[in-house]
Amino acid sequence: MTSQEYPNYQEKSSVQMPNLEIVEENNDYIVVNKTAGYISEKNPYEDNTIEDQVFKHLLQKKRKPYVGVIHRLDRVTSGVLIFAKKKSVLVAFNEFFSSRKVQKTYLAIVKNKPAKNKGNLVNFLVKNNLEKRADIVLTKSKEALDCSLSYEVIAENDFGYLLEVKPKTGRFHQIRAQLSHLGVPIIGDEKYGSDQEYYPLSVCLHSWKLSYQVSGTNENKTFVAPLPKNKFWEFKSL
Repeated sequence: MTSQEYPNYQEKSSVQMPNLEIVEENNDYIVVNKTAGYISEKNPYEDNTIEDQVFKHLLQKKRKPYVGVIHRLDRVTSGVLIFAKKKSVLVAFNEFFSSRKVQKTYLAIVKNKPAKNKGNLVNFLVKNNLEKRADIVLTKSKEALDCSLSYEVIAENDFGYLLEVKPKTGRFHQIRAQLSHLGVPIIGDEKYGSDQEYYPLSVCLHSWKLSYQVSGTNENKTFVAPLPKNKFWEFKSL
């Protein structure tokens, strides 16, 4: 992408974006801690997506910055989000993601404690386009895709229990749907059965860490996004 796709932002390049929290930045990519409530990728219906914010930030140092969308997070989810500054870097990261060489670690807060403190969930998931949600079904079909994750209860507070979740597949809404199917919907996630209020356009799901192995080395690179700054996320053991 080029600045030609953002014709209205040249005159606003001096404005500092209040919502962009940068985790790490270099010549190849920029990693941000996405705020819940914002769309990840630029679209005709939103005027302040995370991609827009990244572009405006880069525009302060470069006249025609490149912004490559490597992956996305749901509007209601916060946490690690990476954007490429070069086409070659976008291609490289796309390969990491498509070949499942990336490990994502999420944190979710649920009101009720799961029956088991840790476990593996394996289900079949159907994307419900009409209701914009994912439905767990009993049998596999052409529409039903397998989805799996592991979870572990790692802390608790007055609001609920903190789960560390590691998805093994990358299905639409899979963490939200699978935890709901387990009987422990994420706090604030009314779409998946939560009866506890949270903040608008947000649920207690945070993309905490993202790791991958650097090409040609044995080194693992990990990005960590600080937790949301509100009372729900205050845990003594973290």
